[in-house]
Amino acid sequence: MSAATTRSRTPDRLCAEAVDLARSAAEEAAAPGVVGEHAGLVSEGDRVVTHFFECKELGYRGWRWAVTVARASRARIVTVDEAVLLPGPDALLAPEWVPWSERLRPGDLGPGDLLPTDAEDLRLEPGWTGEDEPPPNSAVSDEMADLVEAEDAEVTTRPPAVPRRGSIAAVAEEVGVHRARVLSRYGLHTAADRWEEAFGPKTPMAQAAPASCVSCGFLLRIGGSLGQAFGVCANEFSPADGRVVSLAYGCGGHSEAAVMPKPPQPAPPVIDETRVDPFPLRPAADSGSVPVTEDATTAELGHS
Repeated sequence: MSAATTRSRTPDRLCAEAVDLARSAAEEAAAPGVVGEHAGLVSEGDRVVTHFFECKELGYRGWRWAVTVARASRARIVTVDEAVLLPGPDALLAPEWVPWSERLRPGDLGPGDLLPTDAEDLRLEPGWTGEDEPPPNSAVSDEMADLVEAEDAEVTTRPPAVPRRGSIAAVAEEVGVHRARVLSRYGLHTAADRWEEAFGPKTPMAQAAPASCVSCGFLLRIGGSLGQAFGVCANEFSPADGRVVSLAYGCGGHSEAAVMPKPPQPAPPVIDETRVDPFPLRPAADSGSVPVTEDATTAELGHS
């Protein structure tokens, strides 16, 4: 370890004694009455010391006023470098800033709010917009060429109301991909995970249900690849009414719950081990084990 490093860890005497100068600088930078007691000092380098003062400002619990003082080599005059408010070891700090895109949660979007979608959103992928084909009203489009050849009509600037049947645009519109972007495989998987977690077979409601939604008459099927595993509940008395539910989900509002056969009841036991049979100490007179007429010999001996 060099001598310069050793000297830098030892506070300079004149700078360490300049507590009043540092307090004056802190009081000048702060509001009146918020600079507290001297809370220590630390050596920042050769002839550079930072003094700490407690902060009495409301809302800044644990913060400290830090005033750095220094002096030139061979000089005896100490000057102020800076005075700032810094958090201490036990300071009350605000949570780390998080971008809005990561803070947003389902249900935060309210009426009138606009949620821009990132161009690189992994949940979406490019759809088919027909930009690689000429416009329908263009003179070089196939539709206009067929129209001119069949009827010798003039080229009009009015586009057709609907795509021509059998064209790529019509097929794309029919299958639902005639959009700028559609769900990607990642977007499909994340949506399926959310829906199954909320209304899936592992929920307590589904575990106690008499049957699954796949056999319920209130289930509305949905299109697309997710329709093989999900549907929409249309039972107003179900907790999942109007929600996307897994086909393996179920509740007590199943359409066939009232007509389903009751589970078989076990047969009563042949020997009831839970019932106690009374055994009297003296048999009854009419049980047959005691003679009805009194025995004279027994009476003479005093037996009962």
